[in-house]
Formats: sequence, structure tokens, C-alpha cells
Amino acid sequence: MAIAKAERLMNLALCLLGTRRPLSKRELRGSIEAYLEAGSDDAFNRMFERDKDDLRELGLVIETVENLDGDTGYLARRDSNRLPPITLDAEEAAALGLAAKVWQQARLAGAASGALQKLRAAGMPEAEDAYEVHSALEPRIPVHETAFEPLMLACRDRRPVTFDYRKANAARPEQRHVEPWTLECWRGHWYLAGWDRDRAAERVFRLSRITGRVRSRAGAFTAEVPDVVTVRETVESWAGETATRTALIRLRSGSGYPLRSRAISVRELGDGWDELEIPYGHGLDAWLVEFGPDVVVREPADLRADVVDRLRAVAKD
Repeated sequence: MAIAKAERLMNLALCLLGTRRPLSKRELRGSIEAYLEAGSDDAFNRMFERDKDDLRELGLVIETVENLDGDTGYLARRDSNRLPPITLDAEEAAALGLAAKVWQQARLAGAASGALQKLRAAGMPEAEDAYEVHSALEPRIPVHETAFEPLMLACRDRRPVTFDYRKANAARPEQRHVEPWTLECWRGHWYLAGWDRDRAAERVFRLSRITGRVRSRAGAFTAEVPDVVTVRETVESWAGETATRTALIRLRSGSGYPLRSRAISVRELGDGWDELEIPYGHGLDAWLVEFGPDVVVREPADLRADVVDRLRAVAKD
């Protein structure tokens, strides 16, 4: 069945590329044996529409043209289906190959693999894969949140979305109306940066706190989308990457290794506790809450108060 479909798609592509004028469905049906064998007009129409969509998914540009008599014809112009010369060097090809290996989920893996196949067919040089030699190292970007894919597509297509979001210090989620800009992975967590319509301000949302489905909404963006660098800096700032001062915390021995990796200094206190000085930026309170009773904030006082407020909110839930 797969061979028969591949042959049918190839024949349809050759017909559309080899004609100088648009061909009607009737002419295409008479030129391709598999279409002649279709049991009925409805069966042929369904088969043709699926094949046409498959060829477009593979990258073939198919034009739909209506003649003076109102009949619809199809063709694929050679100049519209010819890639420009590929000028990637070996290092650029290696970077593309590495990027294609990063994604773990099937949908993105298929798209990345298909893109590489098209580029190689067009002359992209083969690059040595360092990960074939050193197989102990392999790049991964984990994506466990169900909200990732719909948000990724919404960012790509510039479509507003709505979703229920539970803040770290809130007992219940609340609905957000967002114009999504980009997704960023930081310290093993995914964040969405975008424009919050209800608050009329730029906001960042952690995907693991999105509950329920992400729903797309019609309409254009109302706020200007910043450049990539600005969005990335915003995500890092809201996630706690940009530190403006330091905090002093007590951490239970044998726990909190992510905190220890960022510590400026570590001092043993005895009785199963250590004292750490860590960078303090926006979002640190939400991060500390995740370690529960293993962390006690000593200073500054405003950070300690924020952590206590978040813990009380969680206890009420």
C-alpha cells in the first residue's frame, strides 16, 4: 500500500510539473492509472484531495487556477518549486543536524528530519556527527507539558490564546488571555513570554502551571512583538536568572542540589543544615517554595515574607 501511494504521488507530481497549462481533475484522472481504477467519482475526489495535500506538505507548490469557463485546473510551476543554491558550510550543516536531534517528541522530530532531507537533496554537505563518536553525550530538551505544542504553534502563527494558570501563591487557577511571543527553556522548565491582555502588560508563564487546555482565539495581536533578544532577557529575568543582590538561606544537608550549584558560598552549620549565599533575582521566592521544609530563608526580610506567603497559600489549597 505504501509503495502504491508513493508511486501515485510521484505520478501526480510529474504531471503537475510537466504541464505548461493548468490540468483539470478530469485530465489528471485520465493520465494516472491509479485514479482510473478508482471505483467512483467520490472515491477519486477523496484520493486526489489527499494526494494534493500530501504533496503540499512535502513542499510542492501547487497552484489552483480558474479558467474563463469557470473550470478549475492545477499545475506546479518549475520556477516556484526550485530551491536556490544551498551555501551552507560543514559547520553550519553540523549545527542544523544537532538542532534536529534536540527534540524528543515525535511531531517535531518528523518535521526536523524532513527539513534535513530536503536540504541534503538540495546539496547541503554531510557533516561529521560528533555524537556518533561520543555517544555518551546527546542533546535533549525535555518537553513534558501538554501546553507546549499548542503554544508553540500559536507563537508561530501569531494567534492569541486563553488558558487557566495557577500562580505559585494562588490556591486556584485563573483564566489568562495572552498574545504569545516565544517559548524559552530555562533550568529544565519551559516558560511562555507574551502580552497579558487583562493586565495590559508583558508577562511570563511557566508551562507546568498551566492547567487544562490551551485554546486559540481569532483576531490579530494588539501589542507589538519585541525582538528575540528582548523576549529572552524578559524570560530570564522573570525566571530569576537576572540577580540584583544575594540572599542567605539555610538548606538541609543532602538536599537542594540545584541551589547548591548556584551558591556563591556554602558553610556547614551542623545538625544537618548548611548556610548558602545565593544570587537573588525576580522569581527566587517561587523557586525556593519548591524545596518545601528543606529551605529556610534568613535574609533579606522581603524574600522571607514572600516565601512564607506562598507557603501559606499552598497550605490553604
